[in-house]
Amino acid sequence: MLMKRIGLFTSGGDAPGMNACIRSVVRTAHHHEVEVVGIMEGYCGMLKKQFKELQNIDVAGIINRGGTILRSSRCPEFREKENRKLAYNNLREAGIDGLVAIGGNGTFTGAYHFEQEFGMPTMGVPGTIDNDLYGTDYTIGFDTACNTAMTAIDAIRDTASSHNRLFIVEVMGRDAGFIAVNSCVASGGEAVMLPEDEQDLPQLMEYLDEKRKKKIFGSIVVVAEGDQVGGAIELDRIIKEKYPQYDTRVTILGHVQRGGIPTCLDRILASRLGMHATEALIRGEKNKAVGIINDEVVFNSFDDSIHHAKSIHPDLLKMSHILVS
Repeated sequence: MLMKRIGLFTSGGDAPGMNACIRSVVRTAHHHEVEVVGIMEGYCGMLKKQFKELQNIDVAGIINRGGTILRSSRCPEFREKENRKLAYNNLREAGIDGLVAIGGNGTFTGAYHFEQEFGMPTMGVPGTIDNDLYGTDYTIGFDTACNTAMTAIDAIRDTASSHNRLFIVEVMGRDAGFIAVNSCVASGGEAVMLPEDEQDLPQLMEYLDEKRKKKIFGSIVVVAEGDQVGGAIELDRIIKEKYPQYDTRVTILGHVQRGGIPTCLDRILASRLGMHATEALIRGEKNKAVGIINDEVVFNSFDDSIHHAKSIHPDLLKMSHILVS
């Protein structure tokens, strides 16, 4: 199919660098004389016909902004086939020939079913701070989120050492510990709790017992929100019950990790992936996710991106036990 007009949307959780990707898609498309329609609020915008023509001037000055100018949302209605049919009809009525979807696993899952049922060509760009998508070394927003978490942990350490307290810092990562392990190693944390490692709790207890005997109580433990024990608050309860000598404090960083000015790495990554996704869609590729592996751009099917698990690099896991203890 000859692409004359493409739709562009962001879906799911926002991530720093999404605006840089939007800018890249719009300017790449116009370079190839292809029109771009921005779809507001993700899949919900398809159902509500929230479409906006995007020109180069519309994306000027947004590369340094967090969030997404197209806004984002969760759209449970899109899980129903009749609603996907309505979305397809709305897109075709607007003259949209294909889509560029910026988001994570849920976004790609929606795009996969959309194509299977109605044949809407789509290219996916991985935009999620969790870095948990298969087929790419890095996702848009991950580097910024790690830097945000690292800066916060660095600041918390000043109080931890001043008061000889144990701080438990919870970072995002419902199913994956990429932010937790990277921010912990980078900030010199004493321990990290990950969804991927069932041995984290016994190892942490052993470490705390050793420190207790030396009367050293000031430490930083970084916890992924989806770790094996159930997050920072539950871990705090366990530690207080077993080691009441520790003066513990919990800090949950929460959504502060999703916002902020994107780093240089995220801006370049977003721009590069946006350009390649757009050019691939224009030349007839479809239903694939663009990624970067060993600094080379690659493409994976939505099926692979959705159903294959991504593992933390063994070096990071090794460092989390050697360098932060």
